[in-house]
Amino acid sequence: MRLKGKTAFITGGNSGIGLATARAFIAEGAKVAITGRSQKTLDAAAAELGEDVLAIRADVQDVPSIERAVVRAVEAFGKLDIVFANAGISGATPLGETSLDAFESIVRTNLTGAFFTVQAAAPHLNDRASVILNGSVHAVMGMPGRSAYAATKGAVRSMTRVLAAELAPRGIRVNQVTPGAHRTPIWSDVAPDAAAASALEERLATAIPLRRMGDAREVAAVALFLASDESSNVTGAEIVIDGGMTGAPFGAPVHGAR
Repeated sequence: MRLKGKTAFITGGNSGIGLATARAFIAEGAKVAITGRSQKTLDAAAAELGEDVLAIRADVQDVPSIERAVVRAVEAFGKLDIVFANAGISGATPLGETSLDAFESIVRTNLTGAFFTVQAAAPHLNDRASVILNGSVHAVMGMPGRSAYAATKGAVRSMTRVLAAELAPRGIRVNQVTPGAHRTPIWSDVAPDAAAASALEERLATAIPLRRMGDAREVAAVALFLASDESSNVTGAEIVIDGGMTGAPFGAPVHGAR
């Protein structure tokens, strides 16, 4: 088992990529604390994941609640070997139509929340631990109407490298997973039902060289690699999981690729 005897803390572990990663970590022998804002989805995740999970209600916008969640995880499992700062929200922030509260909510969750998750966990990390941040291809895509989301993910991309430098003296590695289009609840604002989700997936597939949206388990597999000793000499790195959308865009059907 690749994570046997290790402990992990995952924000936003009650759904989407966070939940898929919690499943992967537990299957490989880890004990995992997950956080989330919804007690209902936390309870469902805990029931599914079993005795090796601790589900804690916490909102990454509320720094004291994240600090308390980290302490609870350490009390339950001991010092931490893995932190996945995964929690994030999306939302449209078009120029001329966006309130300060809407913009700042995305920033507080995706950027401020990620930083303070790592800061809260840092004193409780074992040396040679692994910290993983969740980015997005939106950092480089220039998608209209997504300024706040893209800005936070661009900032996380930079912050990953700074934190990698800061924690390197302890042998702690800091890396980033960068998902493209994957089937997760983050799309609910633009695809609120099954029919809309199907239409969205069909439309997005035309811009993806591998011609499909990804599954959250595919991001979890990369997070597992970064959490494990297999990546023991990898830090300050970004692994993009987007079917080629940003790395080989002209291989997509929309550009005439066959």
